[in-house]
Amino acid sequence: MAPRLCSISVAARRLLGGPGPRAGDVAAAAAARFYSKDNEGSWFRSLFVHKVDPRKDAHSTLLSKKETSNLYKIQFHNVKPEYLDAYNSLTEAVLPKLHLDEDYPCSLVGNWNTWYGEQDQAGKALTSLPTDLYLSPPTVHLWRFSGGYPALMDCMNKLKNNKEYLEFRRERSQMLLSRRNQLLLEFSFWNEPQPRLGPNIYELRTYKLKPGTMIEWGNNWARAIKYRQENQEAVGGFFSQIGELYVVHHLWAYKDLQSREETRNAAWRKRGWDENVYYTVPLVRHMESRIMIPLKISPLQ
Repeated sequence: MAPRLCSISVAARRLLGGPGPRAGDVAAAAAARFYSKDNEGSWFRSLFVHKVDPRKDAHSTLLSKKETSNLYKIQFHNVKPEYLDAYNSLTEAVLPKLHLDEDYPCSLVGNWNTWYGEQDQAGKALTSLPTDLYLSPPTVHLWRFSGGYPALMDCMNKLKNNKEYLEFRRERSQMLLSRRNQLLLEFSFWNEPQPRLGPNIYELRTYKLKPGTMIEWGNNWARAIKYRQENQEAVGGFFSQIGELYVVHHLWAYKDLQSREETRNAAWRKRGWDENVYYTVPLVRHMESRIMIPLKISPLQ
């Protein structure tokens, strides 16, 4: 026990800011006694940050799936309120054709209207608009490109010659106030999004991390995701590659808002979930949550 008590004493003095050995030693001794009662679960364990092994590889190589080469694109469209129904109808008429066309190596993962959350912006505040102007909640589209960047470029080149799609974009542009997109990779330890039957509501939780913390985020969530699988709520987890960087998106599915509340509360009763929250919260610069309702064409219902 002597070596452990010594190391605890040094750490406690640093963390508690004690000027002299007496205050530090007293705090360390008390912490050591508490620690000895429950070596696995004491509060004192939370005083130390998980060590992340230094790696020379790119984050995308370390964190993304190795057996697949999928690239994802997420789109946020802020629609003029008077055009929301027309926008949904136009989208539902055109996008499934691309999804079903085998010449295009892309597929729809999900399409949603925001129900609660980001009501008056599409990623960034529209500060140039009058503050009393009502805006429709953003519509969100998630695409998968099977084959990575080559598949994306193949789609883009083919769409340049697709007259129906060009007309769709022209008509759609008149309905939009703003739009934003990101290219994403999927975390290796998350589920790959698969079509599911409804009705469900979906929660998109977006985390903007401090630069340089993506590996640490991945290390913690690779252990923690097991605590959020019981009700099959985990749909997909992604991190940005192009667009705003160090952004993480977690997509969850629930039967309703009450089910969401119960599922999230159940996670807190599982030993280990609180650790994940403790270690990942300091990595976050900004976070937001939106509740979304699937469009008719969405494979995720």
